[in-house]
Amino acid sequence: MELQNFEKINLEIKEKFKRFLKEQKEVKNKLKLSWSNWGFGIEPLELSLKRLKKFNVKYIELHGNLYGENLGYKVKEVKKMLDDYGIQASGVCGMVSSESELSSKSPFVRQRCIDYFKRNIEFCNQVGGEYLLFGPGAVGRPVKYDDYEFERAVESIQIIGDYFVKYNVKGAVEPVREDEVSICHTFEDALRLIKAVNHKGVQNICGDVYHILHGERNMGETITNYGDYMINLHMADTNRRALGSAMLDLDIVIMSLYLIGYNNKRAFCSAEPLGPGADPYVQMYGKNDPEVLNKLVSDTASYFYRREEVLLSSL
Repeated sequence: MELQNFEKINLEIKEKFKRFLKEQKEVKNKLKLSWSNWGFGIEPLELSLKRLKKFNVKYIELHGNLYGENLGYKVKEVKKMLDDYGIQASGVCGMVSSESELSSKSPFVRQRCIDYFKRNIEFCNQVGGEYLLFGPGAVGRPVKYDDYEFERAVESIQIIGDYFVKYNVKGAVEPVREDEVSICHTFEDALRLIKAVNHKGVQNICGDVYHILHGERNMGETITNYGDYMINLHMADTNRRALGSAMLDLDIVIMSLYLIGYNNKRAFCSAEPLGPGADPYVQMYGKNDPEVLNKLVSDTASYFYRREEVLLSSL
């Protein structure tokens, strides 16, 4: 039977991975599974860290919740908790809403967003994070303001680029599906934005499996084509829930990441199972059942580690 188009691409990746395994005497470094904790809602950070430790998740992508001078995490407290639970900060998830966004038509909103990023970039550095990710437009606003969002985003990002350099944090642009944002939907869009910004502080992409499924031709092809730029990959199944709960070909994702040497650099796979709604930001204010969250982390982590083990077992 003739293969479907996506199967042909996947088969090519599988063949490359087989050759990769034959060439390796051993794989010293595994992929780094992290967790984006803003989806846990309002629960205390220590409870989240306790859960991640229990299920062997060694990294956390921290909610960028320094929304004002008196709001959000306190560096000393966060560092102590990270040390206590033996978990490292992979990075910070920048939150961009209509009240604080880089492409807004309001200069006051853009300035508020720039100030927000200043605080969170410094925080990321202080807790040992590698990157801070962001989108140029507000999540939950899929309709554009006008035809000049791109130009305003470029100007705003060039300003915060200086802070990324100052604090040695990598700025990572995240492409998001059209149902959620008005600008930057694909990896090609993200790279176009990065090149227009032309700043050494913003040279990376944060991918998201769920958004790749919506906006790209093929999962593995996208990962391998943009491997030089990607520093983080948000993980969820096709239903945007726990890995292993739907139809995602996780093996193709893992194989593609190994093919680009993702395991050998400080780059992360950050679980972010938020559900399929068009405005996932409601999650950050949720009060979730701890047992539901425990199962979410347990299922995701165990499935991720198991599939990675299976794929590397022929070494």
